[in-house]
Amino acid sequence: MTIQSATGALTGTGDRAVVETITTPDGSFTIIARELDGAVLASGWSDDAQLIVARITPTQRPTALTRGRTAAADAVRAYYAGRLEAIDDVPVAQFGAEFRMQGWRGLRDIAAGHPLTYSEFAAALGRPTAVRAAASICASNAPALFVPCHRVLRSDGALGGFAWGVEVKRSLLERELAHSS
Repeated sequence: MTIQSATGALTGTGDRAVVETITTPDGSFTIIARELDGAVLASGWSDDAQLIVARITPTQRPTALTRGRTAAADAVRAYYAGRLEAIDDVPVAQFGAEFRMQGWRGLRDIAAGHPLTYSEFAAALGRPTAVRAAASICASNAPALFVPCHRVLRSDGALGGFAWGVEVKRSLLERELAHSS
């Protein structure tokens, strides 16, 4: 089955993508991955593929989505089974300015069970005064879980926001704390 958008949301690169939705303890999780190489363009806790597509930079959105299987879904299943490192090497495709790209790479360096505050994350990126920019990097992250923006907390230790809901963020952090070494 091919998913087409009546709203014109699929307008980007000409690339085709595969959509897979799986069930997790935190609810439905949808992955949109390039058909060509399996790189995850966007993902999140929803069964609404168009909601996930909307997180992709408009010029980089695929022109067609087809339901199918993704290798990334196997990594998500493994993650939820307690193999937290399973998500670490899943390829992702993100698009942005250099500091944003640096930030997304930096998010992948945060170890499971060892979250950082936004201030610590900004410092890790070499820009300790760029706390709001660090928060923006997290907020604009399209391939959720694979680029673990949920591992960044407010300076007071509170969870802060999360595109997929604070309860999902809490669940992920608790799972990682329980299974990390």
